Amino acid sequence: MHHPFNIHRITKPRGSALPLHSHDEAQLTYAASGMIQLHTDKGVWLVPPQLVAWIPAGVPHRLDIMTDAELWMVNCQPSAIATWAPSNFPDRVFASTVTPLLRSLLVAAMEEDHVTERAELVVRLVLLELSAVSDAPTYLPLPKNPVAKRVAEIALGDRCNRMDLNELASRAATSVRTASRLFPRETGMTLKAWRQRARIVGTMEQLAQGKAIADVASDAGFSSTASFSCAFRQVTSTTPGAFVCHPQY
Repeated sequence: MHHPFNIHRITKPRGSALPLHSHDEAQLTYAASGMIQLHTDKGVWLVPPQLVAWIPAGVPHRLDIMTDAELWMVNCQPSAIATWAPSNFPDRVFASTVTPLLRSLLVAAMEEDHVTERAELVVRLVLLELSAVSDAPTYLPLPKNPVAKRVAEIALGDRCNRMDLNELASRAATSVRTASRLFPRETGMTLKAWRQRARIVGTMEQLAQGKAIADVASDAGFSSTASFSCAFRQVTSTTPGAFVCHPQY
């Protein structure tokens, strides 16, 4: 008989990966230090220490290790989630803010022998705290429609947003009107908002690797550090400087 949950931690060096795989259990992944990127067929989540990722059982996913990282993981059997999680618990992949309470619970979980009653209570509280999820601004949904997917791939290669919509659509062999119609349907975001989020998520990776804010702004094609900070705040509700210092979202 499987134990309802297990708790473990691993360390991974920058540039390594956990290749595409899935679990019979759901998995909570928290980068206690460092930064990871989670990939599924739905999209990409950048997961810094301010966030925690949840992956339901059976979902194929890949983890890229963006910086040296210590990962804390809690795996839960589907039967345990059905019994312990609130009825509103999301049945999908997500990344959500690590509240002070959630972080304290994860610290306690790592210190516990997972067979104890106290460990079970901690895990049940973790699920309760996760139920009030709001999707993090580091999530970049990926379109599945072939035309929209082509637009997205070209846009991702244009990190500095040098192409206007006409050139972007032309290179993708479509029209601005078609691209603008497809993106809200495929991603829930306008094409303009999607491009800006993709651009900012790219800068987060660089900031996490220790690059200076001014250099990151310049590399991303912003005219000034101030304009970069403004765009960063619009997407993430925080500043690049605060992000580097690991605030709560």
